[in-house]
Amino acid sequence: MFDAVKIKNECVEWIKDFFEKNGPSCNAVIGISGGKDSSVAAALCVEALGKDRVIGVLMPNGVQHDIDMAQLLVDHLQIKHYIVNIKDAYEGLVKSFPENLKMSNQTKINISPRIRMTTLYAVSQSLNGRVVNTCNLSEDWVGYSTRYGDAAGDFSPMANLTVTEVKEIGRALGLPDVLVDKTPIDGLCGKTDEENLGFTYATLDKYIREGIIDDPETKKIIDRKHEMNLFKLQLMPTFKPEI
Repeated sequence: MFDAVKIKNECVEWIKDFFEKNGPSCNAVIGISGGKDSSVAAALCVEALGKDRVIGVLMPNGVQHDIDMAQLLVDHLQIKHYIVNIKDAYEGLVKSFPENLKMSNQTKINISPRIRMTTLYAVSQSLNGRVVNTCNLSEDWVGYSTRYGDAAGDFSPMANLTVTEVKEIGRALGLPDVLVDKTPIDGLCGKTDEENLGFTYATLDKYIREGIIDDPETKKIIDRKHEMNLFKLQLMPTFKPEI
């Protein structure tokens, strides 16, 4: 029942409206990984704003084995792009930790996306930009993002679209199949998204949209992840004094 062309067109109009209200002369600045999310988000922005107002930022940490996919996207969309290698920043932060403060493995994994978001905002502020958040509903549902890393941004065109829907929109946008169908790898620990999650996006998307899931244990895992990670989607709690 999902009409990819209709939703794509509505999203494009939403992006136009956002920029009219939040920076009519601003550029969309987006981190380009070469995966479907950054590809679709960038293509939506190009359709909404024109290629001259979309700026891609490629941010390898040293050597990125699939950076050719990111290059393929910026070439396909014909957008201006910059490459900022975050290796020195990443290693500098890791090495600066005192010996008596042990960095957990998860902490180390999350440093890269947080440095990348710092880089995006540095580029955006320098080029009169607004940072594009590239998260989708499926990832947000189970907290598969880094708070103040890839979960940050100034506007989020795909936060209410599942992975399945994002891929359909990618096809409607005419993106190369190799980008739309690329197996998502987190780029942090080398595993695919589905290996990390323990279930497929197809299973998750069907549960989100239809409430249908066959395996009770998988349902428990998804429900637990969703509940544990709701804080990532909410504004920071603030104390309100009675004055």
